[in-house]
Amino acid sequence: MRRLFAALSLIAGLTLAGNGASANPLFDPDGRYTGGAPSGRGFPGLFGSASPIPRTTVTYPSTLPAGSLVINTAERRLYYILGEGRAIRYGIGVGRIGFTWAGTTAVSEKREWPDWVPPPQMLKRRPDLPRYMPGGPQNPLGARAMYLGSSLYRIHGSNEPETIGQAVSSGCFRLTNEDVIDLYNRVRVGARVVVVR
Repeated sequence: MRRLFAALSLIAGLTLAGNGASANPLFDPDGRYTGGAPSGRGFPGLFGSASPIPRTTVTYPSTLPAGSLVINTAERRLYYILGEGRAIRYGIGVGRIGFTWAGTTAVSEKREWPDWVPPPQMLKRRPDLPRYMPGGPQNPLGARAMYLGSSLYRIHGSNEPETIGQAVSSGCFRLTNEDVIDLYNRVRVGARVVVVR
């Protein structure tokens, strides 16, 4: 076992040295592995900064089928229903005062590194916003987005981990890039989404 560990360490060291990154094992100038999270914010994980509210598996009795989502705005938590009385709980950022909502919908679409087009309502409030942003590390939708029904709302990533657990959005639900990638890989198009206040 020691020999295997030593060999792997040597290979990793040579690989990093070959990339000019031996001084920094988290060297990632293009943001391909960190999700483009700004440096100095949170603890860098493989796909972005860690959430200040770590995801965890919890006891969660529910009559909803496995694969459903429950978003509790007051708690600022999202629950992915596993079934058999369990769920994965994620910390989320929610809509600020005046932008919260409740209801039942479904995941209508999923996109990796989605483009962003601010809706007319948002541009009316913020005319300084760009009219279009291509998907990528600087895009406010982050690494993944799950679209909710035919609404303007999404569950999406964020490069601002400090906003998780806060009421900051215009009605969308945000997770760290690390958490949204984990959720995206679990959720299917058509999954039921219940939003409660």
